[in-house]
Amino acid sequence: MPDRGIGLCNAMLGGYLRNERYVETLDLYRRVMSSGVGIDSFTCTFVLKACTGLSDVESGRGIVRDAVENGLSDDRFFGSSAISFLMKFGNVDEARIVFEGLSCRDAVCWNSMIGGYVSVGSFDMAFDMFLKMRGSGIRQTTVTVVSLIQACEGMESLELGKCIHCCVYRLGMGYDISVMTSLVDLYGKLSEIGSARKTFNEMPIRNLVSWNAMISGYVQNGFVFEAFELFHRLIVSGSVFDSATMVILLRGSSQIAALENGKVLHGCILRRGFESSVIVSTAIVDLYAKCGALSLASSIFSRMKVRNVVSWTAMLMGLAQNGHAEEALNLFCKMQLEGISANAVTLISLVHACAHLGSLKKGKSVHAHLTRFGYALNEIVRTSLVDMYSKCGKIDSARRVFDSDSVSRDVVLWNSLIAGYGVHGHGHKAIGVYNEMKEKGIMPNETTFISILSACSHSGLVEEGRNLFHAMTGDHGIMPREKHYACLVDLLGRAGQLEEAQVLIGQMPFEPGNSVLEALLSGCRTHKNIEMGIKTADRLLSLDSMNPGIYVVLSNIYAQGGKWSEVDYVRGLMRKRGLKKIPGYSLIEIGKWVHTFFAGDDSHPYWEEISQMLFNLRKQLKASGYVPDTSWVLRDVDEKMKVELLWCHSERLAMAFGIICTQPGSLIRITKNLRVCGDCHTVTKYISKIVKREIIVRDANRFHWFIDGTCSCGDYW
Repeated sequence: MPDRGIGLCNAMLGGYLRNERYVETLDLYRRVMSSGVGIDSFTCTFVLKACTGLSDVESGRGIVRDAVENGLSDDRFFGSSAISFLMKFGNVDEARIVFEGLSCRDAVCWNSMIGGYVSVGSFDMAFDMFLKMRGSGIRQTTVTVVSLIQACEGMESLELGKCIHCCVYRLGMGYDISVMTSLVDLYGKLSEIGSARKTFNEMPIRNLVSWNAMISGYVQNGFVFEAFELFHRLIVSGSVFDSATMVILLRGSSQIAALENGKVLHGCILRRGFESSVIVSTAIVDLYAKCGALSLASSIFSRMKVRNVVSWTAMLMGLAQNGHAEEALNLFCKMQLEGISANAVTLISLVHACAHLGSLKKGKSVHAHLTRFGYALNEIVRTSLVDMYSKCGKIDSARRVFDSDSVSRDVVLWNSLIAGYGVHGHGHKAIGVYNEMKEKGIMPNETTFISILSACSHSGLVEEGRNLFHAMTGDHGIMPREKHYACLVDLLGRAGQLEEAQVLIGQMPFEPGNSVLEALLSGCRTHKNIEMGIKTADRLLSLDSMNPGIYVVLSNIYAQGGKWSEVDYVRGLMRKRGLKKIPGYSLIEIGKWVHTFFAGDDSHPYWEEISQMLFNLRKQLKASGYVPDTSWVLRDVDEKMKVELLWCHSERLAMAFGIICTQPGSLIRITKNLRVCGDCHTVTKYISKIVKREIIVRDANRFHWFIDGTCSCGDYW
């Protein structure tokens, strides 16, 4: 075409823009500028939208300068577009200059400024601009009100939100779907679910966004069944749901681990063809993983054509939280091979997996990733790292992470360090951290006292524990809950003060639950109080007859008293009710791999070498004066068989393997899922002296650090 004026150029720019061909839009604009054709406000608006699509801030700022140079600084249409663009990319001051340069400002310009301030989190400035808008005589529109409602959400101000709600009715906007939906969303996010439902019911017209906002409000506030009831109403009303509805309901099902509900939703998703959405598929993976259905989660994950970091993280978290920590770490390696960059949530999940495995090397590697990506000073990350190093036996490293930034320490981080010192048996250090925390002005919470009482329990600090229990109410106004009583009962039970523990339970202001009675039962087993143990087990079984752990402890108590017929009866009950004892296993990290050993398991590739090492150790232990304590074998067999069964315990297999596969003098770390038995504890003390090794064993209760024939627990655990 020989004659191409600005109208024709704008038509072409608009065509490129509508087809999201942003690069061509920008190229054509540059050709227009070089040809000398004068530009107008439409030209600049089209190209600013293309720059937004490309996230090209510098080009956009250049276009704003071009517009000013071409005399468009006072054009309201251009002004609102420029303000929106500059605000979107955080250039608040430049946007304000453009706004102030407009001699005539309509509602669109004001709304651009108000919405821009909201988008960058300057909520006070948004309301200040709104007051100036009213003062200038410009009538606010529904867009203005929606921006102000979003500002109330950002400020978490329910009262201000209610004021805006009143204004909505005075302005006659109660009919507007976008305004009323924004109010429903606001009330839901500020946990005012009754007001959200009332507003929803008052809406004369609703669209799917309105329904989704109300359903989401229910889910966010834990009313998952109400969310499903509302979804049913949506279906009955003849409305069509979308993928966003499904994602909201899947998240609700995840909260309550409602696997069957999730399967129904999955069926709806398949029928509507939503499974191709990465957001929907990720929500399905997350649901199945949180419900423990890992095979289903893995199947969906493997079929996903597109997987982003959120998808990988959902699968990783599912594996880690269901005890498959090693598989989670292997999946992380695959994620890296596919070039997916991990985020903070991914790495925190891996930190928890390393803590579960007791894998220090992998934990350090994840810590390096966190540092490299700038996440290491985040409080949530630091808390997970403190927990990981504590559970991997490196309490000094946990303290260094804690000390890495003395400015930002919340109560959760302090609690994590107290708990770490507790499981390592450093009760006095835990109390020291508690006192330091109070001196810094950090108020202890309920979890603090659970951690500190547990620390006292592991260190036998009975008097200190009693004083802290009373200080919780007297000094801090925190009423003891069942977990606090359970910690104190455990403290007294470990110390052999079972009668006092029983009196304490009788004085509780509520009926004792499982955790309190289990603590007493554990004390009865430790101190062989068979009569009290049987009575306590009976009370526990009346509360939870399907808990296999209770049957196991009761069986052990009968076995300690030589009541083998009762042992057979209890084990028969377990079989009849389909209950199984949790198998004991031990983990040891050698090189890049974590090896798992079960009691009596001879399937390991190095079994012959392990068997020979155990044979040699037995001879050396016998020569050193070791005598097997067969009372820890709770089976009705002869003494010779009891000795053989002791030498099949998983921690001994792991220890022998560790001695074979590591350099002389190097430290051996073992993680066991159950409590170490007394004879294994004695054996490990002897072995640490014979092989001249430091051996760290983390069992279900605490850490044991064996050095030259002694243990850090002082034989108190």
